[in-house]
Amino acid sequence: MLVAFRVENVRSFRAPVELSFLATTMADPEVVRRIAWRAGGATIGVLPVAAIFGANASGKSNVLRAMADMRAAVLRSFRSWNPAGGTERRPFRLDRGSVARPSRYEVDLVLNGVRHEYGFILDDHNVVEEWAVRYPKGRAAQLFRRTGTEVAWGPSAATTKSRALSDLTRPNALVLSVAAAAGHPDLTPLYEWFQRNLQLAEVDSRPMRHAFSAHLLSEPDTRERVLELLRAADLGISGLSEERLDPELLERVERVLRALADGDESDASPDVGSVVLSTFRFHHRGADGDVILPVEDESQGTLVWLGLVGPIIDALSTGAVLLADELDASLHPALTAQIVRLFQDPGTNPRRAQLIFNSHDVTMLGEPTGRRLLGRDQIWFAEKHNDGATVLYPLTDLDPRKEEAIGRRYLAGRYGGTPILADGDFDAAARLILAGSR
Repeated sequence: MLVAFRVENVRSFRAPVELSFLATTMADPEVVRRIAWRAGGATIGVLPVAAIFGANASGKSNVLRAMADMRAAVLRSFRSWNPAGGTERRPFRLDRGSVARPSRYEVDLVLNGVRHEYGFILDDHNVVEEWAVRYPKGRAAQLFRRTGTEVAWGPSAATTKSRALSDLTRPNALVLSVAAAAGHPDLTPLYEWFQRNLQLAEVDSRPMRHAFSAHLLSEPDTRERVLELLRAADLGISGLSEERLDPELLERVERVLRALADGDESDASPDVGSVVLSTFRFHHRGADGDVILPVEDESQGTLVWLGLVGPIIDALSTGAVLLADELDASLHPALTAQIVRLFQDPGTNPRRAQLIFNSHDVTMLGEPTGRRLLGRDQIWFAEKHNDGATVLYPLTDLDPRKEEAIGRRYLAGRYGGTPILADGDFDAAARLILAGSR
């Protein structure tokens, strides 16, 4: 499970920020997952869901994008980055000093019952630093630490293969990327974690997610799972039929799935999702029996849900970390609440999958008179300061009471993370519009 993510000088984050999943004393006990992090040691409490709220353009989407950026660097730096083309990074660009400074990424996770820390620092040209540490018996055991092109291997990883990796590693490629290509036994599991986790569900990736969901629909082992989630969403869908995919289209779908797994959506044709979906016909309940409709007649909400079904099934089946940008877009609040509940409930999420999402849906914050969907330590706020930099902070920093009306207080601006809007500014803009139309 993911325990923490830290980033500095990336996208709209100039200063260091951390998103933590460690349960606090404010946690709802029924959602906390107790996991072992070292041999023979006590367990730690990790949360399955984190939700980020904030105004438009506050930077809440950039939390998820920064995590996806880290995944892409791990999966692509050795294979896809131009050896002479520098690194792919997105520093804070609203002041000249930050553009010149390096960017830092780091994760803290528990992998196979052992805590791991992995991170790296990039400038525009090279990998400045990179490190991997694990805690098999509670004490830090260094796997490697890299400074520039020099790689120092820890005692357990200092093998002939490790030393050969040092010679293969380019200045602008991550050691972890090279190690996976070479099948390094200690580092490949860490690389594979990035391969399975931190996939971002956002508007731009929806065609590829449609292709993935359609692929699951076409597979006998997963078809019924997709249909059950479609039926459960009360979209009126009772079944589906499909045309047989021609070999060329099937090859395109397989290419998309490979690209998604490799974190390289540039290799995936952006229209393949809609092309694949067009081969399906959805059956809807009607007064006189089922009516078969083509995908172009489906509502936007149905298509958004279909794009989420595949990633949700994959995350719950494998215990992966799923990132969802604007989870509530085009979906009814009751449906988004069901998505969150699937991850919160140990009965529907026995493999300890995690969901990280941002939203404007204040109903998720709940009221003291009813059961809250999110615990107080699962709520985060993104706020943009006057200099354009985003700060990220948890609700727990504000010491909310257990019975507090979080939703109402958030809308009233008591926690920050809300837009500052004035009627007069909108009135002045409207007068200017009307004056220009005369």
